[in-house]
Amino acid sequence: MVITKTSKDLKPILMEPGEKGLKTPYYLIQDKEQVIFVVSPGRNGVEFNKTSGYFSEFPGMQKYLSLHGSGILLMQRNDELGEAKEFKMVTLSPFKQVTVPVGWTMCLVNTGNDFLVVLRNSVLDEKYKDPKPIIEKRGFSFYVVEKKGEIVFEPNPRYRLHPQISTE
Repeated sequence: MVITKTSKDLKPILMEPGEKGLKTPYYLIQDKEQVIFVVSPGRNGVEFNKTSGYFSEFPGMQKYLSLHGSGILLMQRNDELGEAKEFKMVTLSPFKQVTVPVGWTMCLVNTGNDFLVVLRNSVLDEKYKDPKPIIEKRGFSFYVVEKKGEIVFEPNPRYRLHPQISTE
């Protein structure tokens, strides 16, 4: 099954929701046991294109395998008050594998000029997804933008805390 995500789906989590963005930011291709994310290149306002993200309550680890393109996988863990406690970023290139722990939220960001294609080893039932904390704060604790040709992490002002960004 192919699911098409539109600009309307991303609007609640964008840094500048009123700015021009991509009509079709990404696609999900699902079968019984896995999902392929196909994230379009481009910008939504000043932000690099991304997936919407959600907190995973899936009882196991989730593995992501980058198949094509270049980008970043963002991971965030919040405290009990909804503030960012930890923030990680992993640079994606073909055949890079990343494991996302239970209780973390994740988001794929396409920083390249071609489609970013990533495989996840599981299909999540909706009962394991909680997008509310991301929507309430209009995204993660940092937005990924381009300034003067460089990739920059812009703090989201809706968070009081902005943890140090760790890399893997």
